[in-house]
Amino acid sequence: MPFFDRLHAETRQARDDFVSTPVIQEALQQGVSREMYLDFLAEAYHHVRHTCRLLSSAVAHARDRDQRYIEALLEYIVEERGHEAWILDDIAALGGDAEAVRNGAPGLPCRLMVAYVYYAIAQVSPYAMLGMVHVLEGMSAALASAAAGRLKTTLGIADNAGFSYLSSHGALDQEHVAFFRDLVNGIGDPAAETAIVETAKVVYRLYGDMFREIATRHREAQHAA
Repeated sequence: MPFFDRLHAETRQARDDFVSTPVIQEALQQGVSREMYLDFLAEAYHHVRHTCRLLSSAVAHARDRDQRYIEALLEYIVEERGHEAWILDDIAALGGDAEAVRNGAPGLPCRLMVAYVYYAIAQVSPYAMLGMVHVLEGMSAALASAAAGRLKTTLGIADNAGFSYLSSHGALDQEHVAFFRDLVNGIGDPAAETAIVETAKVVYRLYGDMFREIATRHREAQHAA
């Protein structure tokens, strides 16, 4: 079995647990409030702004013989550069405070997710970065377009204002998934493959925790109102 297929199989339970998160199901089926969407964008900003840094860390920790991987990471850095700015633009377009988000801090699950991937790259394997890519790119391709459409309807937004990051990722990441499939199928290193699987499982859990924390904050705010 190609490693890409095995990766999907070995992370299926973690992926199912993530997708079944109530707030994600709510967003896909009913939409969410503007405030909750802005909260998601704030958290997204704080992990997306680390993407190129994490990729660069993986390049720095890769071995000389990993030239194919290094070249793929360098290409990916070019593609990912500036995506955090899209998120700030979306926040501003929806009436949010983009500067407060830029100067603020994420919730604990987001911080733990980013910190874990930095750790895994440096201490386990530079290929661990692909575990995070598998989760974030795969979930974007699978969920972003559907969620953007539902949220636009719920919020009464006719154009793409406030949705450039989400909508673009839904379309763009279809290409990234194909690129990712070819890359991981050519690794052929059991230790690297194990690092990718284990990192993906952790990221699924922490990414889901990020959404669960957002939902908890909004429930508590509603009860306090």
